[in-house]
Amino acid sequence: MLEIQNLSVYANDKQIIDNLNLTIKEGEIHVLMGPNGVGKSTICKVLMKSPDYQIQNGQILLDGIDISNLDTTQISQAGFFYISQNPIAIEGVTNAEMLRMALNAKTDEKINIFAFNKKCNAICEKINLPKTFLHRSINDGMSGGERKKNELLHLWMLEPNVILLDEIDSGLDVDALKTVATSIMEYYREKKPSILMITHHPQILNIITPNYVHILKNGHIIHSGDISLAHQIEKAGFNGLYESKELSEKDQNE
Repeated sequence: MLEIQNLSVYANDKQIIDNLNLTIKEGEIHVLMGPNGVGKSTICKVLMKSPDYQIQNGQILLDGIDISNLDTTQISQAGFFYISQNPIAIEGVTNAEMLRMALNAKTDEKINIFAFNKKCNAICEKINLPKTFLHRSINDGMSGGERKKNELLHLWMLEPNVILLDEIDSGLDVDALKTVATSIMEYYREKKPSILMITHHPQILNIITPNYVHILKNGHIIHSGDISLAHQIEKAGFNGLYESKELSEKDQNE
C-alpha cells in the first residue's frame, strides 16, 4: 500500500503540492486529472525522488514504512516503475545491458543469462517489439510509439509493484495507445500492482479502468469519485466541475 500523507512540495521556492493526501491500496488503479500546471506530473517526479523538488512537509509510506528519504535507485529497488510522457534516450547503453544491471541490483543475485534471454524474447513477442531492440541503445532513435513499447519491455522484465504512468497517451496515435494501454492492463491482471496514472484524456480510461478518479487543483485533491467523474469532466470541462464542486461546498457550509 502506498500512502501520501500531508505532502507539501516546493520547487525553486514555489509551492507546487499543498498538503496532499492519497492512499493507493495493493491492486488499485487511481487516476489524477486536472488542467496543466496544477502539479499532477510533479507528484510522480516527487515519488521517484527527482532532485528538482524538495519535500517540505509530510510523508510517503510504502507498506507502512517511510520512504521519503530514499534516493531514486532505492525507490526503484523498492518496486516503483515510472513511464514518463517522453521517455529519455540513453545512448551507448542497450536495453539488455540495463535490464541485466537493474535485475542484478534488485535481487543481488547473479543473472542466469539463458533464462534472461528467454524471458526477453518472450516479452518482445508479447508486445510486438522487434527482438533487435534488445541490443539497441535505450530509446535512442525511436519514435514515440517505439519508446513506449520499449518501456513496456522494461515493465514486464522488472515486474514492479507500484507503477506511475505520466500521460502515457502523449505522442501516441490511436493504435499505439491501444497497444500500450492493453499491455499495461494485461500486466495489471497478472501481477495486481498499484497504479497511479496521470492523464488529461478520459478516453484512455476505457482501457485502463480506474477504481478511483481524483481531481487536482492548487496542488491538492479537491474531489474524488469513480470513473463517472472522468465522464463529467469530458462533458463539463475542469472549470465546470470546479464551479459545481465549489458551489456544493458552499451549500454545505451554509
